[in-house]
Amino acid sequence: MDGPQQGVPTGVSLVGAEQYRKVTGLAAAASTLILLTLVGSVLNTVSDWRNYFVVHDYLAGSATAADLDAADTFSRAVAIPAFVVYLAAGVVFLVWLWRARINSELSGGPAAHRRARGWVLGGWMTPVANLWIPYQVVSDIWRASDPRRPVPRGLIATWWVLFVVDDLIGRSLTGIYLNKKVTESGLRGTAELSSVSALLEVVSGILVILIINRITGFQTGTLPGTLSPAGRHR
Repeated sequence: MDGPQQGVPTGVSLVGAEQYRKVTGLAAAASTLILLTLVGSVLNTVSDWRNYFVVHDYLAGSATAADLDAADTFSRAVAIPAFVVYLAAGVVFLVWLWRARINSELSGGPAAHRRARGWVLGGWMTPVANLWIPYQVVSDIWRASDPRRPVPRGLIATWWVLFVVDDLIGRSLTGIYLNKKVTESGLRGTAELSSVSALLEVVSGILVILIINRITGFQTGTLPGTLSPAGRHR
């Protein structure tokens, strides 16, 4: 499905009667939820370090079983809301991305995109392909939203590389969390890995918020020197 709009049935118009719609509200919601996700990631790291220190102290005889229970309760209190917010952020981000893709097709035409519209969602779910297709999708939306502005490949590439690396670390952490055989050294390793993941997630989260708001600014004409949607369609 490489190339401009491959996979689109012949004679079918992607834009049709679709209208240009502002994505300001979706961008604000996605940005807010992503920020909350970053807070959850940091709290998860705090929880991981707390677990390690409590177990360390317990083995040294300076902590009690009640301290272990309290640390476990804190972990659940942090992990469950953080996971819910993470899912919500992902859903809202994809809704924003889908709407922004439609707007960018109305501005720059379907041929401005290397992937058919279905890849906006499918690119995240297809194994192996999800290592690069979302990057292409976001890059093309940026380019088509305001063709006069060059795509900042460094910005988008940095976000994407950090996101992919963090995702791989997150998968490793999930496997560790599900492993019931936990040792003191294992808890320390988990906390250290969690710290790296939180750092990557914070940086990539800030970058994607910047990307969301820049594309939204292009599409709503709120950035200096940006044509309004109406101005582009005259």
